[in-house]
Amino acid sequence: MLKNINRNLNVLQFISNSDFSVNLEKLLSLIDKTSENSIVVAPEVCLTGFAYDRFDEAAKFSSVATKRILNHLGKRIVILTMIEKIEGKFYNVAKVFYNGAVLYEQKKVHLFVIGDERKYFSAGDESDITLFEIEGIKIGVLICFELRFKYLWSRLEGADLITVPAMWGKPRAEQFAALSKALAIMNQCYVAAADSANDDMASKSAVIDPFGEVLLDDSLELIEGSFLSEQIEKMRRYVNVGLS
Repeated sequence: MLKNINRNLNVLQFISNSDFSVNLEKLLSLIDKTSENSIVVAPEVCLTGFAYDRFDEAAKFSSVATKRILNHLGKRIVILTMIEKIEGKFYNVAKVFYNGAVLYEQKKVHLFVIGDERKYFSAGDESDITLFEIEGIKIGVLICFELRFKYLWSRLEGADLITVPAMWGKPRAEQFAALSKALAIMNQCYVAAADSANDDMASKSAVIDPFGEVLLDDSLELIEGSFLSEQIEKMRRYVNVGLS
């Protein structure tokens, strides 16, 4: 049984531009606005964008950014994705920062066809999409397009929190909102979905609780919600579908 845990749960939605350093300073300034006990989820590749013509530069910047983020953590959990070069191949990697270290990493498995991601990124292994635990909270990550694959939802059954760092396009904005809400209802858990605020992106960042209640405001760079473990327990008792 999940012990009684209360944390602030924050999602970011800000504009990323071509200046990687400016993006990093924006991210750090928003992290600094959250409380020390926060879980913070930022949009997919928010520090560089996809930067297909600058991959080597983006990968090198990820190393710099990692060090800076670690210095701004405090007691926070911060989740986002970065472009990284691993054994000569480029990956979109989810990174989980906690307690002065990168606690967990997960390469993006399903690359978005319309966005030509397959031409530039290598795909991760879907067996790596799994739950990890921090301070008694079971957490899972789905990176943007992966949200569409319902079999991945079952891989994260039993999660207390599923995070979705995304660069989800504006033409499919309502689909992002609907899928994020459905994921929370189906898995009876919190979902923290963070999307970019760039003009062509959906800007549908949201905190969704296990009952499907949505906290969303397209005008904000920082959306502040709560993670309350008692809500998970209450929902799973109320409608018992075998999750634990």
